Amino acid sequence: MTLHSRIEGEGTPIIILHGFLGMSDNWKSIAAQFASEGFQIHSLDLRNHGKSFHSDEFNYEIMMEDVKAYVDSHNLQDITLLGHSMGGKVAMLLATTYPNLVSKLIIADIGPKYYAPHHQTILAGLNAVDFSKNPSRSGVEKIVSNFITDFGTRQFLLKNLYWKTPEQLAFRFNLQVFNDKIETIGTALPFENKFDGPTLFLRGAKSDYILDADFETIYHHFPMATIVTIANAGHWLHAENPIDFEINVMRFLK
Repeated sequence: MTLHSRIEGEGTPIIILHGFLGMSDNWKSIAAQFASEGFQIHSLDLRNHGKSFHSDEFNYEIMMEDVKAYVDSHNLQDITLLGHSMGGKVAMLLATTYPNLVSKLIIADIGPKYYAPHHQTILAGLNAVDFSKNPSRSGVEKIVSNFITDFGTRQFLLKNLYWKTPEQLAFRFNLQVFNDKIETIGTALPFENKFDGPTLFLRGAKSDYILDADFETIYHHFPMATIVTIANAGHWLHAENPIDFEINVMRFLK
């Protein structure tokens, strides 16, 4: 089973890996911008997300192997790997396991450390939706808004709604597996894993995912790392400040 992807542009391949509950569509405008700069962009949907297959198996090793299989099947070499949040953890594991495949690594707002489960409220909101009652889009939003007050977060999650049949909406992601395996999302990168290639860590100034105290761990795993803070941005830094995000990525790549 191969991962669903959106491919655009010609040139050096950049693989983009979205975060938890996200999908390749979240990266449409940035992918188009990168493609216009002379790169071939592969925006992937990781397993149990977007239009990719659903599976009861869900951990970083298996997601990494999915991406490795995708790279092999498209005969890609010297790739740049860009991962946000959960996708960043997949990217770190791939780069440290198969360093010969990766020429450059870009990690957006996630560190290699362990993160305690913190998506409980979001999952509660998603689980509160009963699709058997055929709610409308606005009906789904109303239910979810009782749990998730932030408008931007709600819109991000509701991008996953689609018409499963002409009458019934559904979520594209595999909510049941996320309920069962939520603790996998926070898993740390194994201590011995290292990648010696050029690495860029971008963190949102308003986000607490990468703290100054985490720099030492980052340099342990990625000795060539540069860490840049993106102003006026939280965890979804590529959406909240796309201009600074793109400038810093392009500066690093060129």
